[in-house]
Amino acid sequence: MRLILFQPDQPGNFGAAIRLCACFGLSLEVVLPCGFPLTAKAARRAAMDYGHTGDIIRHANLNAAMKSLGGARLILLTTQGAQDINSFEFCANDALIFGRESEGAPDLLHGAADARVRIPMSGGARSLNLVNSASITLFEALRQTGGLPVEALRQTASLPG
Repeated sequence: MRLILFQPDQPGNFGAAIRLCACFGLSLEVVLPCGFPLTAKAARRAAMDYGHTGDIIRHANLNAAMKSLGGARLILLTTQGAQDINSFEFCANDALIFGRESEGAPDLLHGAADARVRIPMSGGARSLNLVNSASITLFEALRQTGGLPVEALRQTASLPG
C-alpha cells in the first residue's frame, strides 16, 4: 500500500502524514512542488520522532509518480468519487493519492486515476481534513487487504460492535 500526497501545501498536514505512515510502516510519497520548503531540515522537524525522513519519496511531477507505480492502481480520494471506501475493493499494492488541501484534486489527477473513491459523510458536510481522510482510507484499505500491523488487529478485535 502506498500513500501519495499531490503537491501538499500545509506543513502541519505533511508532518501528520509522516507520522501516519510511520505508524503503519509505510513510506510517504510526495508529488512536487510543495507549497512549503521541503528541505531535509523541514522534513525532520515535521516528522518529529515518528519517522525517518528517508522514508519520504519525492516525485518531480505526476508523470514521475505514475512511472513509479509499476502496475499498481492509482486510487484518488475525492469528494467526487464514484464509490464509497467501504464498498470499494482495495488491493494490497494500491497507491492512494490525495489532492492539495487548498484546491483538492485537479482534473489532471482525476484523469490519471484508475478509480475515484470517497469517504461517506453526513449530508451537507463538504470535506474532511486531508490527513483525517488519509487515516480513514488507509485503515480501511489495510483492513481489507490484511495489511494492518498485528497490534492494530488485536486492538480492533476487542472493540464493541
